[in-house]
Amino acid sequence: MDTDDCAQALLQGLLRLGSRLRHERPPGALTANKIIVLGHLRRNGPCTPSAVALAEHQQLQALTRTFAELEADGLITRQRSETDRRASILSIADAGAQALSDDLAQRAAWLGGALGALSPVEQQLLALSAQLLNQLADAPATAGPDEQAGAPAP
Repeated sequence: MDTDDCAQALLQGLLRLGSRLRHERPPGALTANKIIVLGHLRRNGPCTPSAVALAEHQQLQALTRTFAELEADGLITRQRSETDRRASILSIADAGAQALSDDLAQRAAWLGGALGALSPVEQQLLALSAQLLNQLADAPATAGPDEQAGAPAP
């Protein structure tokens, strides 16, 4: 299988699995952006809103409401930076870590059940694949359509 075929097969599998996991969301689940922010803060620790947006390939403006809602709900905290008083530092609150775990639990339970139908070797292969998927998620972004054609950015 060449790289293009691998990419197509992987994309198809990821899209189908993503669809199934969205179907397994519990009623009242956190929004995708809230999961993104809480997950980032849980994985990486306290950081600025700009750092979250950059790392998660989001526009800062698109996350502003999400940050405010998470803070209002007590799921994150915001403090002034010690080094730059103009900047704020976001941290996940205990309630945010619990809300994230609760939100993901139903999907994790379904996935665990589905994995139980696989052999131990297949499960090990998927565990390795999960590590590789995280590496792919951290890969640099490709140029957008404007930059690819050599057109000046707007």
